[in-house]
Amino acid sequence: MTRRTHTRLSAMALLPGLIYFALVFALGFVLGIGRALFLQAVPSAGRLTGVLIEVPIMLGASWILCRDLVRRFAVVSTVVARAVMGGLAFALLLLAELLIGALLFGRGPAEHVALYAEASYALGFLAQIGFGLMPLIQIRWVEKP
Repeated sequence: MTRRTHTRLSAMALLPGLIYFALVFALGFVLGIGRALFLQAVPSAGRLTGVLIEVPIMLGASWILCRDLVRRFAVVSTVVARAVMGGLAFALLLLAELLIGALLFGRGPAEHVALYAEASYALGFLAQIGFGLMPLIQIRWVEKP
């Protein structure tokens, strides 16, 4: 495969990556609101409990959305194309979280990163890494006989 072919195939993964980010981010936003409401109703549950409920839902939805987008847009099963799709989605997700932290909560980048020392934020970050790797993981687990 030539460099030009790799570039073209990678570029074809940009739109699915953007859509993948947008759909999962929208779901996460809704679930985050639900988690906040849950914690207001049951404050003793704690943020970690809310995240423990949310993460499997998010990863399951990510799996299904990723699989469907890969099929719909015929994203090729190469590491480069799938890394572009997942990497773009992951980068946009991190940027969106940083912006929300700054705009809604007045947190700077250092304060945002410091949150990952807490178990609930660290678990959420691990789930985000899984979200970003999903297109690559599915090369082996979904598409191989």
